[in-house]
Amino acid sequence: MATKDILDELEWRGLIAHSTDLDALRAEMAEGPVKYYVGFDPTAPSLHMGHLVQVLTARRLQEAGHVPYLLVGGATGLIGDPKESGERTMNPVETVHEWVEKVRGQLEPFLSFDGDNAATMVNNYDWTQSLSTIDFLRDIGKHFPVNRMLARDVVRTRLDSGISFTEFAYVLLQSLDFLELYRQHGVHLQFGGSDQWGNLTGGVELIRRVTGGRAHAFATPLMTKADGTKYGKTEGGALWLDPEMLSPYAFYQFWLNVEDVKVGELLRVFTFLEREEILELERQTEEKPFLRAGQKALAEHVTSLVHGTEETERIKAASAALFGGGDLRSLHPDTLGAALAEAGAAAVPAADGLPTIVELLVQAGLSESRNAARRTVSEGGAYLNNERVTDPEQRPTAEDLIGGWLVLRRGKKSFAGVRVV
Repeated sequence: MATKDILDELEWRGLIAHSTDLDALRAEMAEGPVKYYVGFDPTAPSLHMGHLVQVLTARRLQEAGHVPYLLVGGATGLIGDPKESGERTMNPVETVHEWVEKVRGQLEPFLSFDGDNAATMVNNYDWTQSLSTIDFLRDIGKHFPVNRMLARDVVRTRLDSGISFTEFAYVLLQSLDFLELYRQHGVHLQFGGSDQWGNLTGGVELIRRVTGGRAHAFATPLMTKADGTKYGKTEGGALWLDPEMLSPYAFYQFWLNVEDVKVGELLRVFTFLEREEILELERQTEEKPFLRAGQKALAEHVTSLVHGTEETERIKAASAALFGGGDLRSLHPDTLGAALAEAGAAAVPAADGLPTIVELLVQAGLSESRNAARRTVSEGGAYLNNERVTDPEQRPTAEDLIGGWLVLRRGKKSFAGVRVV
């Protein structure tokens, strides 16, 4: 039986920015499980932080007893939803189909595909590939007033610079998806990011016009930093979920370093911690921000959700060891390499013997000059593999290498890697 208060839970977590009629949806949910869907366009080979909001919201609804449909847009991914900055890149059909499979693989671990409310994976390419242009225009296009399409924010901002008919008509395709799932599977609810609100309501309206039926939609808020800029970027680009595109260590560090004022919001959205736990972490973050209790909990829980608990424990062990709190040689080589690459690394050839510690500190970016490096050594602040260095002319040997790396540290908080090649 579906949980009756899931909408209250989503509202408490700040996950409903817009909605059609929550009271009507709440009444329908009280009668039994509701089928819902959320879509993901494969415009890249991986999902990212923004998608994770939708994935975890889908999981919350399923855990409350409702029935999920996950749509991977093999059709809409070929076109791309309009964006404010210009036309999207049209990727080859073969590439998009390959990305469909990758995205499906990333989604599968987050939901259950067994039981009474098992998740179902669908692809909108299945019902659009054979749809003729004439049928599409007659059956779908006639229900969309152009003046309402022009009023959409993302379209209006592109009118002066130009927007293609392809992107302009994207809302018709996404609305068709909702209509198709409503008719074929009884799906009554769609949700997505608030930047999708025009598309979400377009589907609700299309269902009403074509079938006379009632459907529901809500939008989650966009994640922004305290200054209003979008989350989801690291030094290397988007906050990808694929470990090949962003190392789990870098992923963990992103969450560990979020602003204090955003900790509570992010704990609500990205973790499954209970209210009492989140409120306590918020209190600790406010009263003792230097402990970073909220950030640590956030990093551990989100990284475990995405990369697993075993990988998260490796990352925590690496973080401790790099700052002198553990055995560097016990770390998994991939985790150590990712951590050092994230912190900053230099490569040195091994052919003619390794440089001195002073030279390595400079090459690794831990000291501005040789004189500064010598001062660091003389003051007792230079470490090689967590062992204090006292001789500025000391040269590491092959026995010092850990999986081809040397770990240098200046003081308590600054470390870097040297890759011997």
